[in-house]
Amino acid sequence: MIIDKMKWTREPADFVVLPDRIEVTTRPHTDLWQRTYYHFRNDNAPVFQMKTDEKYFSFVVKTDFTESHHRFDQCGIVMYLDSENWLKGSVEYENEQFQHLGSVVTNHGYSDWATTAIPSDVKTMWYRFSRREDDYCIECSQDGEHFTQMRICHMWEGAGEIQFGIYACSPEDSSFKAVFSEMKLMECAWKAHDGQQPD
Repeated sequence: MIIDKMKWTREPADFVVLPDRIEVTTRPHTDLWQRTYYHFRNDNAPVFQMKTDEKYFSFVVKTDFTESHHRFDQCGIVMYLDSENWLKGSVEYENEQFQHLGSVVTNHGYSDWATTAIPSDVKTMWYRFSRREDDYCIECSQDGEHFTQMRICHMWEGAGEIQFGIYACSPEDSSFKAVFSEMKLMECAWKAHDGQQPD
């Protein structure tokens, strides 16, 4: 089982690990972010990951954030290599009208943030994280069957053994319960490019 191979990089104060799901209650003022735009650094979100040196695979997980209610409450997938090299994909609560479905890629200590607005009544999301050597793809789905691309990126420190899994955090003065389920590892669903050939 995947859960048996996962370990906490940072353990949350309150969590439950069961064979079919993981529940994490976030602690206030926890986040992952490095430098860009805001010029601050946050590196204290709990991360539950497994290690692999497999070059081609996909990882799928369902997230339930029904209890998220405060700005920036978030949970999703993560590949956390170290404090300055990681990526994440999640839904971040904004207000009663909308929230941000997005991803952050951090290479050598600088984060970016790519988002799209979705309705605030969306309370579950599946993610599929795929690896092809040192390139990565994050996809999302509302039904667990039909996935759409969120992000393709290169990780400068992502060529060898990596760690990947799940995370949850509340950057501001908030706390909520995030539930992760239906995790599975599978053959790489991100197929090789069939267009222009490499240089």
